[in-house]
Order: sequence, then C-alpha cells, then structure tokens
Amino acid sequence: MIRQGLSKKVPISIALLAERCSRGLSTESRKLEEKVALITGAASGIGKATAAKFISNGAKVVIADIQHQLGQQTAKELGPNATFIACDVTKESDVSDAVDFTISKHNQLDIMYNNAGVACKTPRSIVDLNLEVFDQVMRINVRGVVAGIKHSTRVMIPRRSGCILCTASVTGLLGGLAQHTYSVSKSAIIGLVKSMAAELCEYGIRINCISPFAIPTPFVMEEMSQIYAGVDASRLLELVYSTGVLEGTHCEPNDIANAALYLASDDAKYVSGHNLVVDGGFTSFKNLKLPAPVQVL
Repeated sequence: MIRQGLSKKVPISIALLAERCSRGLSTESRKLEEKVALITGAASGIGKATAAKFISNGAKVVIADIQHQLGQQTAKELGPNATFIACDVTKESDVSDAVDFTISKHNQLDIMYNNAGVACKTPRSIVDLNLEVFDQVMRINVRGVVAGIKHSTRVMIPRRSGCILCTASVTGLLGGLAQHTYSVSKSAIIGLVKSMAAELCEYGIRINCISPFAIPTPFVMEEMSQIYAGVDASRLLELVYSTGVLEGTHCEPNDIANAALYLASDDAKYVSGHNLVVDGGFTSFKNLKLPAPVQVL
C-alpha cells in the first residue's frame, strides 16, 4: 500500500526517502538540541569524548582547559559547534570568565560539566604524604569543581533551570584503589554533589556525578608510565584493562560520554544527587575465592 501510494501520487526516489527518514530520526535522537554546555578539562580524554558526544547530539560546547594548543586543536577538530577558552580551574577568575564567555557567545548555559582533574603523584603511605602536594590536588580536583558549581549556578538559578555534572571516581568509593590524596579528592566530589543537590533542587537544577573505572586516557597512561618506567605502552594498556572484572569488554572514554549524555538529557529529568558508577560491577562485589570442595579434601 505504501509503495503504491508513492509510485502513483508522490514521485519520490527511495534514496531521497531514506535520506529524509534518516534526517528525521537523527533529529529525534539528538538529545541536546539547542543546548549549550561548558566542559572543563575537555582538551583530551573523557572531556573530549563527552564534548564530541554532546555536539553530535545537537549541543554547542565550550571547551575549557589549561592546555592552550591542545584545546584549540580539539575545538577545531570537533567543528563549528566547539569553542575553546583557556581556563585554570585553580583560579576562580578563570572559571568565572569561562562561564561569562559561554553566556556572551551563546546567551545561555544549560550544562556545566566539571571534569578537570589531576592524578596524584604522591607516595602511597600516609607517613610520607606531602601536604603541599595534597593541597594542590585539592585545589584542582575539589576547589576547582566548587568554583565551577558556584559560577554556573549564578546564571542557572535566575533561569531556574540547568544541569551540572562532575567527574568523581571509583577510587572515591573504595579505599586502596589509589593514593590517599586522589581517593579523598574524589570522595569529596560524591559528597559535594549530594550536598549541592539539597539546595539546587529548589531551583529545578539537577546535579550529578559520574564515577568511572580505570580508563587508558592520557591522564591515566602518563601516571602508569611513571609507575612502570620503561614499560612499553601496549603493555601498560594491558595492565589497565586487566584490572576490570566485566569479561569481554573494557571501560572506554565513550562509556563515560554516554553516561554524561544520559544525565545531561531529559532522559534523566528526575535524576539528581546521584553518583552514576561506570565500572562493570567492580565496586559491587568482592569474591572470597575459596577453593573448590575437591581441592580441600
């Protein structure tokens, strides 16, 4: 019946019909159409993957990063809907300027993703902890996130609308997965999100965080190369992947970008104060690894 109608009354080629259908489907599936996002630490890794995902779903993205050249290259690579601004999250004025730049360019800010962070290059023992390094990590991983929340909410609260995301980590859920400083910084993000949700829900603003498992981003691989000096990059990649528990797959930046897309979209319109753990079940269980009965007899 459909074929008859097309052939007799609407002379349209199959190719054109497929193109129109494709355009219609892609429009429907673009979950962030006409949205504007600001992402810190977006020049590479999770931030870059998320920026690409947001743009492919209709958003305009401002990439804020301390890495000037790489940030500009990333914005150019992602196309006309990506813009770069230099931003050091340890400087509140930089974070404030990034928000103001986003508003001046796009006249709105719908999504703030506080993703910038650093690894912790400190000894594992608390006895050897350098508190100056501790303070520096906190300035970036925690204070930088607080600054992002503070300055994004000053423009979101008057609109009574907005979505804030933060990158936490499985190291903030379980002890022993990283140096104390890094674990504490990421645990703070999870608590911060819950605390902020209590206030921001009054304005219709959602805030959530994502706790990724180990991913071979430049961030992680650089740290691994320092721990295992002289080890080949492919071997380091194997080591990162070997820590996972979900057989047959690995955690990739795109997995976190998908989680961010969900939380930023209307699909998660009633989700706030939540820590979305993307770890293949790693933090959900611990095996006793008892021997089989026949091994005990």
